[in-house]
Amino acid sequence: MAAQNSAGIQTLLDAEREAQKIVQKAREYRTKRVKDARSEAQKEIEEYRQKKEEEFKSFEKEHTSGNKKAEEDAEKENEEKLKEIKEIGGKQGQKVVEDLLKAVTDVKPIVPDRVAQPVI
Repeated sequence: MAAQNSAGIQTLLDAEREAQKIVQKAREYRTKRVKDARSEAQKEIEEYRQKKEEEFKSFEKEHTSGNKKAEEDAEKENEEKLKEIKEIGGKQGQKVVEDLLKAVTDVKPIVPDRVAQPVI
């Protein structure tokens, strides 16, 4: 009977070792699947990020093109106004300078009405 008990114990130990191997393989498989799932999720996140970045760039390009046209129009208008001002300055600039000099050098003091003028 001791031999039979010893054989039964040996069978149980073999079964336990086999079960431990199965559990170990299951743990390794689960660890591998978790790592694969993480890397797959990271890849999906990166693809989604790139997609949204492209959508944003497209949106930005579409909406800033109107601003560029407005900027170009404003720049053109400014150039025209500057050209007009320079032309006027070229035609009447000398007269303006002369008028300013004349106003500064030809002083004609006038007593205001509310102040009594001194009697001479």
